[in-house]
Parts: sequence; C-alpha cells; structure tokens
Amino acid sequence: MTDPQPAAAGGPLDPASLEAAVAEALAALAAAADLTDLAAVRAAHVDGRSAALVLARQKLGSLPREDRADAGRRLNDALGAVRDAHATRLAELTAERDARVLVEERVDVTMPTRRRHAGARHPLAVLSERLVDTFVAMGYEVAEGPEVEHDWFNFEALNFYPDHPARSEHDTLFVEPAGTGRVLRTHTSPVQVRALLSRPLPVYVVAPGRTYRNDTVDATHSPVFGQLECLAVDEGITMADLRGTLEVFAAELFGTGLTTRLRPSYFPFTEPSAELDVQCFNCRGESARQPCRVCSDEGWIEAGGCGMVDPNVLRAAGIDATRYSGFAFGMGLERAAMMRHGVREIRDFVDGDVRFSLPFGIEG
Repeated sequence: MTDPQPAAAGGPLDPASLEAAVAEALAALAAAADLTDLAAVRAAHVDGRSAALVLARQKLGSLPREDRADAGRRLNDALGAVRDAHATRLAELTAERDARVLVEERVDVTMPTRRRHAGARHPLAVLSERLVDTFVAMGYEVAEGPEVEHDWFNFEALNFYPDHPARSEHDTLFVEPAGTGRVLRTHTSPVQVRALLSRPLPVYVVAPGRTYRNDTVDATHSPVFGQLECLAVDEGITMADLRGTLEVFAAELFGTGLTTRLRPSYFPFTEPSAELDVQCFNCRGESARQPCRVCSDEGWIEAGGCGMVDPNVLRAAGIDATRYSGFAFGMGLERAAMMRHGVREIRDFVDGDVRFSLPFGIEG
C-alpha cells in the first residue's frame, strides 16, 4: 500500500509546513532592499524551481484523491498570500527607485548653459564630398590609396621617364631610408593604377585625397594640398565622353549655364591632353563686369587637367590598349575653393583657425 507521506505531519503540504514556507517568504520579501534583491527573493521563494511552495505543488499529485482538494486549497491560499506580498513589495521598491532617480538625476533647467560655440566643417571637406557625390551619381566608385607611395605607382606606371623633372628632389619628397623607392605621393594619379590592377574592367572611379610636393609656402603654394581625380576605362570611350563628363562637373562646381573649353596641353599619363577652362562665373567674360578679381579679366577659369589615358599606362596595368580606352581628369581642391569663395591665401586652409571655416563650412 502506498504511504501517503505528503499528507502526513511534517510533509510539504502539511498546514504547518505551508505556514512556515509562507512566513519565510514574507520575511525575505520584506527584507529585500532593492529591485535586484527582490528578484532573487522571487526566484527563491515565489516561483523559482527550488521554492518551497513550488516543490509542494509537485507533491500534490501523489496525495490520495480524497485529500487533494483540501491540500490544494491550502496551497493556493499560501501561494496567493506570497504573490500578493511580492506585488506589494515590488510596487514599493519601484516607487522608491523612481523617487531616488528623480533626486539623483535631476537637471536644473533654470541654470545658465555653458555651451561651446559650434564649430564648422572645413570648406575643403565640404567641396570634396560635393564633387565626389557628383561622380558617384554618374556611376563612379570612390577609390583610395596610400599617401606614402612607391616610385613605380607614382611615376613609372604613369609613363614618367626616369629623367623626368618631377622625379627631382626639387619637386618630390622622398621617404627614408634612401633607395627604397618610397615617396610622398605627388598626385592622386597612383590611385588610378591601383584601381586598374585591383578592379575588373570596366573601371569608373573617383579618387580624392591629400598630396605632397616640395613647394615653398606662399599665397598660392603649399607642400600639402588636396586633389580629386576621376578615371574611366572601358571599351569605346572617346574624347566626347570626357567632354560630357566635364560639363556635368563644371556645372556642379561653378553653376549651370557656363561655357567650357579644352585647351591643348601635355601630361605624361594622357594623350592627347588638355586643360579644362570654365567661363568665369563672376564676369562671364563681359567687359562691363570687369575688372574681375576671379579670372583677372581673362573671362575663363582654369579648372584642371584632363585627357585620354596614355596606352602605356594601360599596358603597365596589364590592359589590352587595342581593346580598351579611357579618360582621366584631375584638379586641385584648394585652387577650386579659392576661386569659388574668393580666398586669397592658400595658407588659410591649413592654419586651423575656426573663424575661417565658419562662413563656408556646415555647422556640426
């Protein structure tokens, strides 16, 4: 015969045992100092697996049928009392926590503020991002490269002959130790070569970045300056594609309705080469609006160099120059910003005076 031990005196469902479990749970709930303690008490005494009342419920099924109803009522009463006490203590501790937070984290809105003056984004950064967005909208990808570059990327792959003047120390900053072939890049054109070597054809990239040359600082020269270049290499690209791209670029930089022209020029890495001129946005070449400080009464603004990619550059990157062609365009960001905003000293861009950026930049 089954021994009805759970119903016997001293079992977990015995009235005395239930009263002791309830008393222990109530004492623990009352002693909880904060919500963290209360959570631990709940697990130990209310609904955790090891809580005495939960263990007692598990024994309910082993009681004789005639004893279950009475034992179940006692157990439910005990559980109800403990749960009500837990809810009451939870409300008390929550109210205490909220009142404490209001005191400890209060903010006196009547106190005067100590806000620092807002700075501004640098005009070169704003201009660079605006021009990059223009090329991205035309389907170009942004490409970047190291500022400490190897001679092969900076010169040789771009069709600079070994005796080219640009390889002289009068123009190029070499990086020690000597003989390693490392230089501070003199233009962003090495990114073009890296893009051709690392990307599948066709390639349409725009490359903004800083460049370095051994120039003496004056009103229009700096040893550190920004450039932006674009490169397009595909089948069937012609000078007409370059002209159309530059029309869009000029309209974004100087405004719509301005005439552009290409003047023959020379660059080692393009053939044929040209200089892009844009009609002066200030005087538009009209004598009635002159003298003009923007174009010095010439009516045209030199915007940058361009041309069709020299076949030697394509061959250096392992590209079949009989099948593919391309164009490239480059410009100095400081020069464009000086013309756009009427800045007379290139040194203003690197002095770090926030008062210079405020009229041109975007507050942030």
